Formats: sequence, C-alpha cells, structure tokens
Amino acid sequence: MPIEQRGVDTVPEAERTSGPRDLVSILLGSNLCLGVIIFGWLPVSFGLGWWASVSAVVAGTLAGTLLTAPLALVSLRTATNLSTSSGAQFGVRGRLVGSVVGLLLSLGYTALTVWIGGDAMTGVLHRLFGLPTGGASYGIVYALLAAATVVGAVYGYRVLLRLSRILAVGMTALLVLGVFAYAPHFTTAALPDAGGYLLGSFWPTWLFALVAAGLSGPIAFITLLGDYTRYVSPTRHRPRRVLHATWLGLTVGLLVPQLFGTFTAYAARAATDFAGPLVSASPGWYLVPLLLSASAGSVGNAGLMLYSMGLDLDAILPRASRTQATFAVAGVATACVFAGHFAWDAQAAMTSFVLLLTAIGTPWAVITLIGFVHCRGVYDADALQVFNRRSRGGVYWYRSGWNPRAVISWALGAGVGLLAVSLPTYQGPILSWTGGVDCSFLLSGVVGGAAYLALTAGSRAAEKTAPEIDSEAALVDG
Repeated sequence: MPIEQRGVDTVPEAERTSGPRDLVSILLGSNLCLGVIIFGWLPVSFGLGWWASVSAVVAGTLAGTLLTAPLALVSLRTATNLSTSSGAQFGVRGRLVGSVVGLLLSLGYTALTVWIGGDAMTGVLHRLFGLPTGGASYGIVYALLAAATVVGAVYGYRVLLRLSRILAVGMTALLVLGVFAYAPHFTTAALPDAGGYLLGSFWPTWLFALVAAGLSGPIAFITLLGDYTRYVSPTRHRPRRVLHATWLGLTVGLLVPQLFGTFTAYAARAATDFAGPLVSASPGWYLVPLLLSASAGSVGNAGLMLYSMGLDLDAILPRASRTQATFAVAGVATACVFAGHFAWDAQAAMTSFVLLLTAIGTPWAVITLIGFVHCRGVYDADALQVFNRRSRGGVYWYRSGWNPRAVISWALGAGVGLLAVSLPTYQGPILSWTGGVDCSFLLSGVVGGAAYLALTAGSRAAEKTAPEIDSEAALVDG
C-alpha cells in the first residue's frame, strides 16, 4: 500500500470512501491498549474504592463523550482535519491554536502509550526469557515500539484503519482472556498502599478522578476525530449516523479498556504502580497474550496519535510534508518516553498532563462547536486552506488571519482553567473558591464559551460562510 501523501488539504469526494462502521472500528481498535487501560488505574491510585472508581470512570467518560462526539461533524463538512476546520472561527492563522493543542495532546498520549506498553513488554520478557530489567532493556523495547509506531503513522490513514479493524477483534479477545486470567485474584477489598484519599476526603477525590480518568479520555479526541471523518462522505452517510457511530466508538472504545484497568488494578493489588503488578499477577498462560496486547495495542494507539501529530505539525509548518512532520514529532515523542521512564513518577506525570491539557483544550472545543451551530454546518472549504497555500484573503481572513474574538475567548477560558486546576505539584488560586474541588474542565469551557457568545453577540459575520457574507461585512469585520 502506498504512503499517504495527503496532509491537511481538502480531501476530494472520490477519496472519501470510509463510513460509520470504520469510525467504530478505528475508535474501538485503537483504544484497546495499555495506554488507555492505565487510566482505569488512576482512581484506584487516588485511594478510591471499587465502586467509586468505576462510577468516576463511567460518569466522566459519558460526560466527555457528549461534548466531544459532535466535533466529528465538523470535518464531515469541511473534508479537512479539525484544527484546520477551526479556522472558520479562529481565522486561517488563528487555527494554529487548535494545531498546538492537538499537537500537545497527541504528543503526550503517544509518549504515554509507548511508555506503559514498553514497561509491560519488558516485564513480560523478563518473566518469559529472563530479559534484564535494566535501563538498556527498556531503551531497546521503547525504540522498537517507537519504530513500529512510526511505520504505521507514515503510511497513513488507510494502513491505520486496517490495523484498527484487526485490533478491534484481536484486542477484544485478549481482554476477555484477561478477565479470566485475573479473576481468581480479584477482590473489592480496599488497597491500603494507596494511602487514603488523595485530596483528603471522598467527594473532592472522586471529582478529581472523574476529570483525570474519565473526562480526559474523550477530550483527547477533540482534535483527532476530524482525521477520520474527513474521509467520510456527507453525501453518502447521514450526519446522524456519523454522530451515533462516533458516540458508540468513543463510549465503548474508552469504557471497556478503562474498566478493565480498574478491574486488573484491584486484581493485581496495584496501588502505586500499574505495569509491574499487572505483569507479576499474570498467570503463566496469559503472558504471551499480555505481550501481544502491550505490543500490538500500543502500536495501534500510538500510531494514530502520531499520525495526528504529523497532521498538526504539517498545519503549523505548511512547507513541510506530512511524512517529514511525522518523523520530526516521532523523535520528540520518543524523547518524552525516555523522560517518562527515567525522570517522572507515573501517577503525577499522567495526572498533571491530562488535567492541564483538558483545561486548555476544552474552551477550544466549545468555541469550535458554537461556531458549527452558528454556521449550521456550512463552510467554505477553499477559504479554510488559505494559510496552507501561503496566500491571503478569504472569508476567514478576519484580521491578518486571526479572529480576535475567538482567540481572546479561548485565552480567557484556558486561563481560568489553569487557575482552577489541582495538580500534585500545583494548586490553582481559584481552588479556594471551589472548596478544593478541581472544576478546571467545567470553568474553562463555560468561561470560554460564554466569552465567545458575548463577543460575537449582535454580529454573526464572524461565523457566516462565503455564500452568506458580503464584501462590505468582510471589510467591517476584518
């Protein structure tokens, strides 16, 4: 199969041959990996009991999916990725906000997936063949995983879609086997090694877990969904079917592995670490399936994330090809993997990363969705590509390619979110107003969305498309 040459340019109708079933396959197959499974361990490591951990994961995932899934309809209309599509609201240069947010999200999740997958692989190989567990062994395993991930990401969407179809079946079977493997050790008894509630009492800790372990999963896809739906034709598939497929793929694709992570965390008594106890508690007959899960699942998930990173960097640097951009971000992601293993604490690093990115990504998603509603899903696809062609003008040019209303609204929302976040090493000043409860996700989205609605009140010109806007209005706005 040839390497995909298309970057963030508009996908021609003839190439838009995917459908809703492909969305389910790619969202299910790519998420059945340790990089997602480990999020089910987070509530346990925060000191929550079995039912509290399960409820936090379920509630957060369902709430996040309600916000995230409708973003799939944007690229269904624009035939390009979501960060480029956000140029309709932020301006053809202002959409770099979305590209940077998407790049950071994908970078973090790629590194996390390779990091956790590599740790599990090394542990399994140690049990099977006596592989030393020193730094050299981890380095070799990380490098092999990263190389396999790069191959999939460089070849592009079609290869990753085929891989996801296989993984959707294969990884489901491996997880079912895993339930039988760990069931004899499962118990809902408290894990004293967790050290009690992370934030001192139940409800603050539960809400913290809801955001860090539940909401963070769907929010990771706020810029990714368009990478897949741009290949779906709106003339052959109704938006409602695409939306339902996205909801199904996200909900099942995230809840199944995360709840498996909560289940295995209790079965392996994994309070302060996940990969090590997971491997130690595995019966001998499940080691090979666990090795397959850690390797193939990690390549499938990290490959899609790396593919998205390449698109986002390609959007930031139009002169670079998608392939060149993918190789560049692969090097950065691999460096983060080594830093994660040798320099960071797993729980603290994961928690800080997901909460910070959720705080700055949510207002961008809210503003993009408000814009979609305002323009009724009608976009000028050619005008969205002005920056990529290194030209000027068009209905989304606004002021030198930036829409100050949207950018200011996002900055306000992200700023409030960062002031309200609760991290292991940082406590936002607004936390004293919220009783110590991390409301960064809610506050950032509400403030960003409200600011955008207020700044655009009385003038719909910023949201109208080329057929609806006249030249005089364009001059007034820009």
